[in-house]
Amino acid sequence: MFNRRIAIAIASLAALGCTAVMAQAYPSKQINMVVPNPPGGVVDSSARLLAEPLARLVGQPIVVDNRGGASGNIAYSQVARAPKDGYTLLISYSAYHVGNPAMFSRLPWNQDELTPVALISAATNVITTHPSVPANNLKELIAYVKANPNKVNYASQGNGSLSHVGTALFEQTTQTQMTHVPYRGSGPAIADVLAGQVQMFMTTPPSVMGHVQTGKLRPYAVTSKTRHPMMPDVPTTAEAGLPGFELEAWVGLFAPAGTPADVVNRLSEQVKVALEQPEAKQRATSLGIEIRYMNPRDLGELVRKETEYWGQIIRSRNISAD
Repeated sequence: MFNRRIAIAIASLAALGCTAVMAQAYPSKQINMVVPNPPGGVVDSSARLLAEPLARLVGQPIVVDNRGGASGNIAYSQVARAPKDGYTLLISYSAYHVGNPAMFSRLPWNQDELTPVALISAATNVITTHPSVPANNLKELIAYVKANPNKVNYASQGNGSLSHVGTALFEQTTQTQMTHVPYRGSGPAIADVLAGQVQMFMTTPPSVMGHVQTGKLRPYAVTSKTRHPMMPDVPTTAEAGLPGFELEAWVGLFAPAGTPADVVNRLSEQVKVALEQPEAKQRATSLGIEIRYMNPRDLGELVRKETEYWGQIIRSRNISAD
């Protein structure tokens, strides 16, 4: 019995030693960051502003691997089934992470297959319309939409996208009704709004800033607590008369569930340092992205709360991506 206890103790110490060595050695080879979106945009840009300073910190190359399509499900499934060693990571987009579970009746991945590492960034949205819409401010826009139920069309980046779900929340908050016109991404959506074929589009400021500056689009409010540095003259929704309506997209880093906690925590700490580097901050500012670090525990709590919140809205509005 005594010898058996010694053997168990030695085995336990050996296991702890292996874990410690793994954490100390990590990373010892290339890390792949899988992005569920094509190049360009907030999600891809967040991945790239992190990858360069993080690669220098960890001393290994980091490859940004764009795997767009199927509302992010291709990328999410790939990472969920990847080896649990910290070398395949997911750059997660909030609309996919907390929205897809409610929008798809059969999802090829689930949240339990992914473990949070760190929040990277957040981005607000701006409510815009074609100048032909007879409204000079947000209150007038709401009044106009109320007076013309289902006659105002709004664009989105696709069924279940944040611009779709966010505008549905806007309808619910303002007790208005509009007609949804889904597109395959921001590019074609903006093109049709500029042409006046669709009247309204809610998206991130960098996507439409140039058109706002030239007067081709009219901005009404940014959906955050504070004004956006790229659009300092555009009020917040609270300032514009719609308090409580806020809409932010976030981008986070996740690993396959079962990745050793020491590896996750060490990586999270390195992400924090990388995001504090001057070049990361400078690039984020130029892209209109707010760097916002969050540790694994807090990110996990954010996912839990937002999954419940957006799930209620998606189900109440009968939004489906099937």
